[in-house]
Amino acid sequence: MPSTTVQIPTPDGQADAFAAFPDGGGRHPGVLLYADAFGLRPVLQEMARELAGHGYHVLAPNIFYRHGPAPAIDLPEHIDQETRPAVFAQLMPLIEAHTTERVLRDADAYLKFLTAQPEVGEGPVAAIGYCLGAVLAMRTATAHPGQVAAVAGFHPGRLVTDEPDSPHCLVPHLTAQVHLGLAEGDMAPEKIKELDQALDTAGVEHSIEIYPGTAHGFTMSDTSAFDSAGLQRHWDRLLPLLERTVANG
Repeated sequence: MPSTTVQIPTPDGQADAFAAFPDGGGRHPGVLLYADAFGLRPVLQEMARELAGHGYHVLAPNIFYRHGPAPAIDLPEHIDQETRPAVFAQLMPLIEAHTTERVLRDADAYLKFLTAQPEVGEGPVAAIGYCLGAVLAMRTATAHPGQVAAVAGFHPGRLVTDEPDSPHCLVPHLTAQVHLGLAEGDMAPEKIKELDQALDTAGVEHSIEIYPGTAHGFTMSDTSAFDSAGLQRHWDRLLPLLERTVANG
């Protein structure tokens, strides 16, 4: 699949991003792909190319662009339990600096850039994310009802918190269909119930599924959490969601 690195203008500077799209020209549905907390790196680029192979124009931004181009920190080739604490020690200041205000400013810029591409169709787009990226995808969709028709989050981060701007408190704004694929132990049962009830009350078409035998981060082949069956289940859920919501938009 053709791919390129692009620069997205934002209120806070230029965000580098990876774009992948189908070969052969034409216009295609847009997908905004948010990386996990480890950031934009080769495994995410491969996932973007995979999606492009199914007919989508995929934009994967470097969410930590304020701290430099991707990768934001030097990552080991394989992130395992031994290297994980040192990696997170470097990442936490970046994650904490990525406030909700910044997330929403960036989402505006990312969507404006994606939908302005001549290869992207006029219909609604999808927002998908992994770990931290699932929270960003949800915030993007709740801030842009009508423009985002699908949200998919896998091994999501903090979707239910005690904060007034917790993602689950904002679901009344959603017009998107939602799928959440959780690893075992990702969310406490009472938190899952709270999120499910919030989506039900808001009338949001959704599914929340615990993928059996998986650990947090199961889609990421460069980590020790990787689970090939979990990754395949993720594609089995994601592709039909996109087909229903944005493929013919």
